[in-house]
Amino acid sequence: MSKNLVIVESPAKAKTIQKYLGKDFEVKSSFGHIRDLPKKGMGIDLETFTPDYEVSADKKKLVTELKAAVKKADIVWLASDEDREGEAIAWHLAQELKLKDDNTRRIVFHEITKNAILKAIENPRAIDQNLVNAQQARRILDRIVGFEMSPVLWKKVKTGLSAGRVQSVAVRLVVERELEIRGFQPKSTFKLEGIFLNNAKQEITAKLKKDFVQEKEAEDFLNQCQNTDFKVLNVETKPGTRTASAPFTTSTLQQEASNRLGYGVTATMRVAQRLYEEGYITYMRTDSVNLSQEAINGAKAQILSEYGEEYSNPRNYTTKSATAQEAHEAIRPTDFSVKTIGDVQLNKLYQLIYKRTLASQMANAKIEKTVIEIGNSKLPQHFEAQGEVIIFDGFLKAYGIVKAEDDDEENNEKLLPKVSVGEALEYKKIEATEKFSRPSARYTEAGLVKKLEELGIGRPSTYAPTIQTIQNREYVDKREIIPQEREIMKMTLGKTNLKKEVLTEKFGGDKNKFVPTDIGEVVNEFLTQNFAEILDYGFTAKVEQDFDLIANGEEKWKDVLQGFYKDFHPRIADVEENADRANGERILGVDPKSGKNVLTRIGRFGPMVQIGEQDDEEKPIFASLMATQNIATITLEEALELFKIPFDLNDFEGQTVTIGVGRFGPYVKWGDAFISIPKGEDALSVTQERAEEIINEKKLADAPIATYKGEPVTKGTGRFGPFIKFQSMFINVPKRYDFENLSQSDINELIEAKLEKEANRYIQQWEAEKISIENARWGPIVKLGKNIFKIPKNKKDEKFTAEELAEVSLEEVKSWITAQDKNAFKEKPKKAAAKKPAAKKTPVKKAAPKKK
Repeated sequence: MSKNLVIVESPAKAKTIQKYLGKDFEVKSSFGHIRDLPKKGMGIDLETFTPDYEVSADKKKLVTELKAAVKKADIVWLASDEDREGEAIAWHLAQELKLKDDNTRRIVFHEITKNAILKAIENPRAIDQNLVNAQQARRILDRIVGFEMSPVLWKKVKTGLSAGRVQSVAVRLVVERELEIRGFQPKSTFKLEGIFLNNAKQEITAKLKKDFVQEKEAEDFLNQCQNTDFKVLNVETKPGTRTASAPFTTSTLQQEASNRLGYGVTATMRVAQRLYEEGYITYMRTDSVNLSQEAINGAKAQILSEYGEEYSNPRNYTTKSATAQEAHEAIRPTDFSVKTIGDVQLNKLYQLIYKRTLASQMANAKIEKTVIEIGNSKLPQHFEAQGEVIIFDGFLKAYGIVKAEDDDEENNEKLLPKVSVGEALEYKKIEATEKFSRPSARYTEAGLVKKLEELGIGRPSTYAPTIQTIQNREYVDKREIIPQEREIMKMTLGKTNLKKEVLTEKFGGDKNKFVPTDIGEVVNEFLTQNFAEILDYGFTAKVEQDFDLIANGEEKWKDVLQGFYKDFHPRIADVEENADRANGERILGVDPKSGKNVLTRIGRFGPMVQIGEQDDEEKPIFASLMATQNIATITLEEALELFKIPFDLNDFEGQTVTIGVGRFGPYVKWGDAFISIPKGEDALSVTQERAEEIINEKKLADAPIATYKGEPVTKGTGRFGPFIKFQSMFINVPKRYDFENLSQSDINELIEAKLEKEANRYIQQWEAEKISIENARWGPIVKLGKNIFKIPKNKKDEKFTAEELAEVSLEEVKSWITAQDKNAFKEKPKKAAAKKPAAKKTPVKKAAPKKK
């Protein structure tokens, strides 16, 4: 029997720690929080701000097991993470398991290595109630905001919506950036670039130091250049340095993983969590750039061994943020001698962390920057060429250079040929190109995290869930923005003439950037108008500072909640009573055929346009917006086009062809089959010829790839990945198969495995009653229709064997179901006949859904 019970929050972490502790220790996982606020109801006494925590149904069995393990142990070690969330997990465990102070120890470590674990065991402490209270304050404040603001949105905007303190502020950032982009007025200037040749016929690319606003100015300057003798007016060479960046914090890791690896914020944190739990890196939720002396020494030894003395420059970094907390060290490798790890996905992120940490302890890169001025005293402006040479690579040897997302490509500096002052040059060509100014870029996931951090909103543990939540709620998305086109003027001065040409350039397109949805914009407008303080950036940052003060013991958590709620609750009541409904409604103009108003708004089925208003004699007709359209920007002409959908084309192969738009986008309906129109194509642009192409492509994709026992087998890709279809069965194709080149033996193997699994699925089945006993992933279950019920223990208080379940009667199974749901077999009362409403169709059709 183990004398010591160690409880951590993650099974992977438990497995790693068990390796380092002897047989006197048993390590168990709580699988995160064992209790929380109830899923239904507020769960908070708003007089005293006392939370009513409960153990969730899926954790009750685990809690029973942990209680049994506690009884057998002499000492219980609570070893959850060292941040506020981890401290709260430890506190909830102590409360729910009724742990005694004299045999309970709280231990923390920021890396899962043998030395760190043993050192933590030697230095236990008590649970830090201040950290617990800071976590409770955040959890309760966010519950209050969500619980009280969400019903206001249901009443004033649309049912099913929700609001959150940090999430709503993040949405506001995305919306404001989009409004800024829409309101941006681009200005054009003419930028000049010349290619010059020295005596050795080597090319030097140089830019004019001034841009021209008018085409005429640029043209006049080019004409001046035509008969000018160019020469080198000045050559300036100056030394410079590049310094390595600090080791990673949570925020900078998320940004760099996005830039270098293309990882989303959530994916980065998921991989980092595994690296931490398997002992490869230190704790991954931190806003500190500090390194321990042990880490500095480890990095130095590796640099000396791999690169040599001149590359080593040990240093420590100080955290700029005054609110830095959570862990006390940057994210770094736990062992610098481990250069790579086996798992490919883990290794990509590990390499990034490893190289960044190593680079932070390396010497500066030394560069030599050269600036060449080219021109003639007769010209009013001169050209300038810039280039640089790396004299000593320093930290770049480990980390390299990465181009930032917003770097201007035109500023890339190149190596320049050797020239001397006074040397004659001739121009090969000089170009003046019209360039338009650009608005601020839309946020990427990493860019939004960076902005939240700059504003002091959220903390390392909140960035990823915030980003995920605003997407899950469909307030923002990453839909592709189709670029627009515009004409630009380009003038090229050759040796004999000046050539003018009008070019077309694309602008405004975007991929994988955050764009607010229609509902996101409407909700944001409503919240900013009615809850300005809650969505104020400064206020949200101030709340974070209050949490920090609670964590430091400088504020009482219930006082902070009371101070917030006394102003917040009356505001909720006032808005609920007095605020106008919000649906983003905008009148676009008048329909030339009917003379009725055409307007756009958020409707029951999403963003839509309508002709006519509710109080007109004739009911309005409706049409859904396309995925690429927006209620804030759609024009009258675009709206009227939507009423042409759905439309019929000529029959194809004896079946009707209709073009429409549904909840999953535009489609071709061929007979009874719905075929998605490829992404980026407009439903209105689909001709008979194109529709037939789409149908034929679908027929080809759906054509049988093989047969099994004389029946066809087809293949496709769905939301869960590649599959083959046989009869009515969809069979997932694992990655070990070459999906593009499945052999007949592969297909036989996949189908036979599925058939065998299906044959073993039912232990007993009563089809008429829609009741079955089935083998499931975690053991046998009972199903009634789609509802799942647990199987109780038998008379010996043991689990039923498969043989016993095969003999159980239908009556006994029904009694198991009734014990878990007393209404399972009661006949549901028939609904009273309602007055028949006007026929409703989805807004895609020209129908009239009832307005509430």
